[in-house]
Amino acid sequence: MNTNNTPNERSSMAHNKPHNSVTRTFRLVSSIIALGAASTVSAQDLGHKAPAQSTPIAITNATIHTMAGPTIENGYIQFEDGKIVDIGEGERVFTAVHRVIDAEGRHIYPGLISPASQLGLIEINSVRQTDDRNEVGNTTPEVLACVAVNPDSTLIPVTRANGILTFTSFPTRGAIPGRISIMSADGWTWKDMAIEEDAGLAINWPSMRPSNNWWADEPDAKQLERIAERLSEIDEIFQQAISYRDSGQSPRDVRLEAMLGVLPGAEGEDPANPVFISANDVDQINAAVTWAVDLGLRPVIVGGNDAPLCAELLRMHDIPVIISGTQRFPKRNDSPHDAAYTLPIELTELGIRWCMGTNDDTAHERNLPYNAAKAVAFGLDHEQGIKGLTINTAEILEIDDRLGSLEPGKHATFIVTNGSPLEMTTNPVMAFIEGKEISLESKQSDLAEKYREKYRQLGITRDN
Repeated sequence: MNTNNTPNERSSMAHNKPHNSVTRTFRLVSSIIALGAASTVSAQDLGHKAPAQSTPIAITNATIHTMAGPTIENGYIQFEDGKIVDIGEGERVFTAVHRVIDAEGRHIYPGLISPASQLGLIEINSVRQTDDRNEVGNTTPEVLACVAVNPDSTLIPVTRANGILTFTSFPTRGAIPGRISIMSADGWTWKDMAIEEDAGLAINWPSMRPSNNWWADEPDAKQLERIAERLSEIDEIFQQAISYRDSGQSPRDVRLEAMLGVLPGAEGEDPANPVFISANDVDQINAAVTWAVDLGLRPVIVGGNDAPLCAELLRMHDIPVIISGTQRFPKRNDSPHDAAYTLPIELTELGIRWCMGTNDDTAHERNLPYNAAKAVAFGLDHEQGIKGLTINTAEILEIDDRLGSLEPGKHATFIVTNGSPLEMTTNPVMAFIEGKEISLESKQSDLAEKYREKYRQLGITRDN
């Protein structure tokens, strides 16, 4: 972290005998295991977690972007016991029991929220022991993402340093890979981090037509057969869950019990949680939404490349879209070159609720704000871009009573920056999660300082 920006106040030969060959093999296996273990250990964040807020804090002389109303120039924010207690404009005298921080004209934004990631579930792609995204089986609704989140992942502080203070962990692979969890970006254990342990069920909707890509080596008839099997598999387990609900949940079935939260009540009550359906093509979205609405589910589309083509259906049922990033190529050869960049603009104009995710490796989750920035560069209103990372995301994830905007009574989870989070030159200089002051140091900042010191020693650069 740049302290200059901080407001006032990290070998044997091949012809060996057989028993030597066995020894050599054993040593090779042992080396591989040791290498994997070393990689796992080196991928641990060794920083301390933040203690709970112990004294009231007030930050003054800041431009406060509440996302719930007009921007407050020369404002203050006061928080206590992890909650915001007051926000206002102008000067105010605080009591001696407060810690008062002069923001020196910097900006305060709600903490950014990543709506669909594998953060905490994977560390190093090539090391299987650090990959907990997938479970054995094609339909595993009993899987709960939060219990596999690694609180010591080095990717969490790297992501957090760019203002992303809340993230949603999605299990992957299979038709129904499990239930998603909404996590805070700081905590000693996964239980400390969990904001919502069970926030809804993830569903991977199959493509509705055969693929003609070069890697699709099965004939169309075989592909259509597999699609039908996948659709039948998804529908069948939901029908079983409905029967289980109506039977009074006897005998107990852990898999089906895990699905009760996304089903309507026996008397027609709305489901407690949504289903998050990954779908991009127009026929995928139409089929998934029609199926979900017929069952009384509350779907959220994840991906949604063709969502504008389904606008009437999505508006009719008020179905939101989690956009899978803008940093990608157009979906089709004849699509406009800027189709991905302007998707948020199209959805806004069509009256479809949306928020911004990424479509990148977990290690690059820190780049989330730049996906919204790309849309802003192509015409999206700047404040709409910020809302797509904050309050819109909180509303779609149904945590807007706690996060996403700066209002009295909500969690004191926000960042203090030297500019807009959408600008690559912006650096968060302070961050708070539920009132806890969070370190913005990470392996990236440690490496940056390491090589600054190298060039200082060489006399090529000097301290600023």
